[in-house]
Amino acid sequence: MTVSQIMEKMIRSSGGNIHDIEHFMKVWSYAKTIGELEKLDPETQFILEAEAITHDIACPMCREKYGNANGKLQEKESPALISAFFSDTDLTESQVERVSFVVGHHHTYEGVDGLDWQILLEADFIVNASENEYPGENLRKFLETHARTESGKKLIQEVFSL
Repeated sequence: MTVSQIMEKMIRSSGGNIHDIEHFMKVWSYAKTIGELEKLDPETQFILEAEAITHDIACPMCREKYGNANGKLQEKESPALISAFFSDTDLTESQVERVSFVVGHHHTYEGVDGLDWQILLEADFIVNASENEYPGENLRKFLETHARTESGKKLIQEVFSL
């Protein structure tokens, strides 16, 4: 399965929710950019892009089941949805497990164990900060406490003119 095929499948499964589709496409584009600037190996880059595309897979279910898409609820519901999403693909068990793990922790900043997870956090932050108009103090705090990649830090500074 290619990144484009994952993208097409995720768009199809989004049921025409333009906000959700545009959100994951923006997160994917920042994640892809940061990953390439950080010179990830091809396997890690592929996993990162799969994670970025599917990172909010649980949002529709959470909105229906709980009335909101709180990050911790997304993390709770994501692993089963990721397994089902990739069940009919050629991704290896190991690839699906990694995507499931990172998507199931994409609102968790502690214990980050790989560049794929770190970059997803940074890419999702950039998009969330833009969509929700985070104040400058929130942007600077994220830069100081959670941004780790040089490329992610630079993009955050450049996107938000810090």
